[in-house]
Amino acid sequence: MSRYVALLDGHAGAYGVVVPDLPGCSSGGATIEEAVANTQEAVTLWTDEMVAQGGDIPAPRDGEAVLADPEVAAAVAAGAALILVPLIRDSGRPTRVNISLDRGLLEAIDEAAAGRKLTRSAFLASAAREKIASEG
Repeated sequence: MSRYVALLDGHAGAYGVVVPDLPGCSSGGATIEEAVANTQEAVTLWTDEMVAQGGDIPAPRDGEAVLADPEVAAAVAAGAALILVPLIRDSGRPTRVNISLDRGLLEAIDEAAAGRKLTRSAFLASAAREKIASEG
C-alpha cells in the first residue's frame, strides 16, 4: 500500500491539506480529523481519475525527499505539519478469503454489522479501512 506525504496547515475550523506528489490534490476540513479523512478520499479520487484518463499514478516520495522540496520546507517552517495519507484503491473484484476468528469476536462482529445493516464482509472491510486510515 502506498502512503503519500501531505502538508496539513490551518487552525480550528479551517484546516487545509495538500499532497505534493499528486499535483492539484488537496482537501480540508473543520477539524484535523475531518481534514485527514477528506484527504484520504481526495487521494483515492485523484488517483482514480488519473487512471481513468490513462495516466500513471506517481510513486510517493519518502518524507526526506518531500522535505527537500523548497516549497514544502518553507511550509513546514511556517508551521505546516507532515502527515501520511494511505492510498486504498478498490479493484472492483471481490475476493473470497478464509480467516479464523475467535467465536466470541465473530459473534460481536455479526451483531455490530447487523446493527449497522451491513453484511459481515462489508463491516470487516469498513473496519479495516478505518484502522488503516487511522494509522496513516
